[in-house]
Amino acid sequence: MAKEIELKLALPESAQRAFLRHAQLKSATARQTAQVVSIYYDTPDLALKKSGVAVRLRRQGRTWLQTVKCAGSSAGGLSDRPEWETPYGDHFDFSAVDDSDVRARLEKRSVLSRLTPLFETSFRRTTWNFGNMLLMFDRGWIAAAGRREAISELEFELAGGEVGDLFALAEALAERLPLLPAPLSKAERGIRLHLNAAPSPTRADRIPLTPEMSPQAAFRAVALSCLDQMQRNHAGAVSSEDPEYIHQMRVATRRLRACLRLFAPVLPPGHGDALLPALHEMMAPLGKARDLDVLLMEICAPVTAALPEEPRLSALAGIVTEDRHTARRNAVRALESRNFGQLMIRYAALLHAPIPAVPDTPQSVGEFADSRLRNLRRKVHARARAARLDDPASLHALRIGIKRLRYALEFFATLARGKSRRRLAEWLAEAQGTLGELNDLANAGSLLMTCAGHDERLREAVTLIGGWHGPRHARLMARLPKLLEALLALSHSHR
Repeated sequence: MAKEIELKLALPESAQRAFLRHAQLKSATARQTAQVVSIYYDTPDLALKKSGVAVRLRRQGRTWLQTVKCAGSSAGGLSDRPEWETPYGDHFDFSAVDDSDVRARLEKRSVLSRLTPLFETSFRRTTWNFGNMLLMFDRGWIAAAGRREAISELEFELAGGEVGDLFALAEALAERLPLLPAPLSKAERGIRLHLNAAPSPTRADRIPLTPEMSPQAAFRAVALSCLDQMQRNHAGAVSSEDPEYIHQMRVATRRLRACLRLFAPVLPPGHGDALLPALHEMMAPLGKARDLDVLLMEICAPVTAALPEEPRLSALAGIVTEDRHTARRNAVRALESRNFGQLMIRYAALLHAPIPAVPDTPQSVGEFADSRLRNLRRKVHARARAARLDDPASLHALRIGIKRLRYALEFFATLARGKSRRRLAEWLAEAQGTLGELNDLANAGSLLMTCAGHDERLREAVTLIGGWHGPRHARLMARLPKLLEALLALSHSHR
């Protein structure tokens, strides 16, 4: 069994010529080009995909190679997975697969007898040899069921060096090229094309932590999960009008910041702090786009639907719509920029790098999680005690505290026994939602007045919208006393 460690980056087709002229390529010791044709197999019901196995035939010159790959680990564009590659005769032969479980899945009669080609890739691969690594530039297509997608990507494959060497070369190229970690393999893209599956926004997944893991290993797993969520929503945020993609990218960013804060006691001082200002700057256009999405769809739209004959409302909604389009264009421009790609590569490099030991820290993540969750409960309790119904700033601070506790519970979810922590996380999500709606209503007034400017008719529309949402605001405020009462009891209960 071989182990394939590679970093995959998407290269826009418009940047291919610039890449081929990049000075870094001149330091390669060798270069070669070949046409690569691959056919991927599975059963009609995708039994191999469901078990995390892929089977491929690849033409190399006049011969064909059979490759078996397992899912392995993949995050931040870097994948680490076992593979078995052997010459292919006139039938599949899995005898070289030395993992007994994988071989058993492949040799099941219900699988082996039903293997069928699902999709094909054909691309021109140029490979540069840098001694301790290979850099491959693939350009071509993936085809399945009469559908086709373009391939334009770089693969950095380790050939004896350190993982950091891959990221160092990637960063050097990204200084002049708009590169982004590519979270989907060719196999994943081919399966989606075969199924004609419509893409959808990616939400946060449960993170498989075990009590025996070190806190540093748990930090890496959590942070890479946040980065992966961000990257998997990138393509949709750029190409789709669905606002949920941008929202999920912002969620992933907040989760990453919460992760860095949560694990700070077991990380070297300032670990990752140098990248936070750039992350905040890059996410600002996404925040503006999201605010206007909420303003239009949740604040303006219900009122214009209820009062369709009111011209002042239509005029104001039109201005909000124009501002929303402008904000979206700015967000897409930021996401397609070279700076965003550099930031993603630097975060991936940071998270894959060894983490120096910090003295006097818990040995297991289970012990660490218990301590941090107790601390976050106490902080929520203190903010609930300080909250005032007539003080939006104190309610906003409470919402932030609730969010941090909720994220921590979600990060550590697989460590919990029983259902008490899951129920607490669900209840906190509801509490955060109530405070979030109040925050949206509080911010809506100033945003709408900015859109209205000095036009009296538009300012009257703002007043109409505020009056229409008055009962909703009253209902939300009526929930707060019981909510605060429950939060004050939080540190003494397991809810």
